[in-house]
Amino acid sequence: MVHSVGEQKLSVFSARYRWQVIATMTVHIMTLTHGIGVGWLAPSLPLLGSELSPLDRPISIDEASWVGSLIGLGALSGNIIFGLLLDRLGRKLSMYFLAIPNMTYWILIYTAQDVTYLYAGRFLAGISGGGCYVVLPIFVAEISDNNIRGALSSMAMMYVSIGMIMGYILTTYLSYYLMPCIAILLPVVYLLAICGLSETPQHLLRKGRNEQAEKSYYFYKNLPAAHPDNESAHNDAAKKEFETFKQQVLNGGVQQDVGWKDFFNLPTMKIFALNFTLLVCNQLSGSFAFFNYTSHMFNELETQMAANTCTIIVGAVQVLGIICAVILVDRVGRRKLLLTSLAGMGLGELGIGLLKEFASKEFLSGTNWLSLLLMCWVAYIASLGVIPLIFVIIIEQLPAKIRSLGTSICMATLSTFIFVSLKIYPMMIFGPGLPATMYMSASVCTIGFIILGLFLPETKGKQLTH
Repeated sequence: MVHSVGEQKLSVFSARYRWQVIATMTVHIMTLTHGIGVGWLAPSLPLLGSELSPLDRPISIDEASWVGSLIGLGALSGNIIFGLLLDRLGRKLSMYFLAIPNMTYWILIYTAQDVTYLYAGRFLAGISGGGCYVVLPIFVAEISDNNIRGALSSMAMMYVSIGMIMGYILTTYLSYYLMPCIAILLPVVYLLAICGLSETPQHLLRKGRNEQAEKSYYFYKNLPAAHPDNESAHNDAAKKEFETFKQQVLNGGVQQDVGWKDFFNLPTMKIFALNFTLLVCNQLSGSFAFFNYTSHMFNELETQMAANTCTIIVGAVQVLGIICAVILVDRVGRRKLLLTSLAGMGLGELGIGLLKEFASKEFLSGTNWLSLLLMCWVAYIASLGVIPLIFVIIIEQLPAKIRSLGTSICMATLSTFIFVSLKIYPMMIFGPGLPATMYMSASVCTIGFIILGLFLPETKGKQLTH
């Protein structure tokens, strides 16, 4: 074990972590851009369906549903494509390719003549986003020290959430043609910014490029490089730290070919079973669908406040929850935050269901604050654990040898459940009704709380080298 920093209580602002934090914030420019692309849809649909549509004709409700859901199918494709490329091309080269589909998405929106342009654009945006969810969490996890890995890995969903709010606000107040002109600048900035980042030391060691791996390790840990003519005690300590790290990585079997036996053994199958439970809880608890259909839910609760205003408030509360998760995850641990989030989310959804089922219209209209409070509570508590910790826990549980492919499989499963949840929730809300939808989601939270409470180990401080 690398003792030089692993046991030190350092601030996230310490010199040791400087390039880890800068690199994380830099690569998540792409995640922010993806969030803006996701947020573009809701304010654009009324325009696209009206007589003022910039397309050749107004789009139908069926076409609008495909414009919305194709990003999920694109994400599934992106998970698989980038999962296969990640170990072949490396983390950094894969990060360059993330920007291309996203830039094409904004170009297609600007040049759209009919709805097929939007279909293609949303699918490409999904490929970029699905790739982000595979490539960037692994990159961030591999460059981070154990002490701050949870905080840095949790930032992904914070950037997505901020991007969604930015996308919602910018699309609301900017013209249809101005929005893509501004949004396309972000992936350009991202491409320029990541030029200065190094490939991760783990991947370089996997490829046998030991000298480059050592330089990369010193870069991300902000350590002085060892020079033959300058054998100070500090340089010697840095050299020993890298050699220990190198031995741990190589002992994890990362240079060996991956085979079926690496997946089909009892410990690994248990990990995938827990990750599958985590993915089901993440989506069927309503954590994603909740934020896509917030306006519909406020209309169902018959609040007298503007539904879009309430949606922005709930979005802001979601960002606050994720910021709290970033602060707490390396202090409290992954397990406690996740279980607290599941329990609180289940109670909040149960409360929304009971409010809709048993409260009179007069009570609902007279207590606007209550429905908003419950919705904000679910948004906050979901963002404290269920939403941001999925990347952290999945990557920390998977063995180093199959981490890239295993993460790709898990993210592809997540994308499938996103597509399923986005199809199920409107059918549930407008079919059996909002109470039944909330009771279903609360039940998933309860089942997840029991299973993960019994079997999920704490991964805080775990070495990612094996």
